[in-house]
Amino acid sequence: MKTLTVAVIFLATIASANAFAQSKTRAQVYQELIQAQQDGRDFVTDTSYPDVNPVFAHQLEQQQQARLAQNQTTNAVASSTATNTPSATN
Repeated sequence: MKTLTVAVIFLATIASANAFAQSKTRAQVYQELIQAQQDGRDFVTDTSYPDVNPVFAHQLEQQQQARLAQNQTTNAVASSTATNTPSATN
């Protein structure tokens, strides 16, 4: 009887462990981590959740402004390159 009980508990434990397993790969989790860092979500602490900790607010604002400036520069270079490229039909 004890053997049957132990076997049932063992099977239930294995089944519940598989039920809670997520189907994300390491690469997906790593990409989510990179995206969170770029979005500034790594400045959220246990005491400030879901907002950014006020200690890090200024640093986050500076990062977002720098990223915006970099994107604008990249877009300007790409658009000027596209308009200066000679047409193949000439």
